[in-house]
Amino acid sequence: MSILLTWLINALALLIIPYLIPSIRIRGFGTALLIAVVLGLINTLLRPVLVLLTLPVTILTLGLFILVINALLFQFAAWLLKGFEVRGFWAAFFGAILYSIISWVLSALVLGGRGTPFV
Repeated sequence: MSILLTWLINALALLIIPYLIPSIRIRGFGTALLIAVVLGLINTLLRPVLVLLTLPVTILTLGLFILVINALLFQFAAWLLKGFEVRGFWAAFFGAILYSIISWVLSALVLGGRGTPFV
C-alpha cells in the first residue's frame, strides 16, 4: 500500500512542477503516473551505474555532480515519453531538484515517516 501511495505522491509532485518551471510540460495525470514509474525505474537501474562511473568527478566536485546526473536522467525520461517535455538542461536541472523536494515534502506530510520516498 505504501508503494502505491508513494507512486501517487510522485505523480502529484510531477504535476506541480510545470506550474513552477514553464519549460517543463506534462500532458495529464495519466502521463504523470507513467513518468513516475519510468523515473523510478531509471533511478533504480541507471543511476547507480552512472554514479559509480562518474565517482572521481563526483568526489572532485564534492558530490555536486550528482545533481547533473539527476538532471540528465530527468531529461532522458522526457526523451523516452511522449507527453513529457523538458526544454533544455537547466529546466531539467531545476525540475529534478524541485521534483525531489516536492516529493519529499508530500511524502513526509502524507506518510508521516512510515515510508521512504523514491526520489
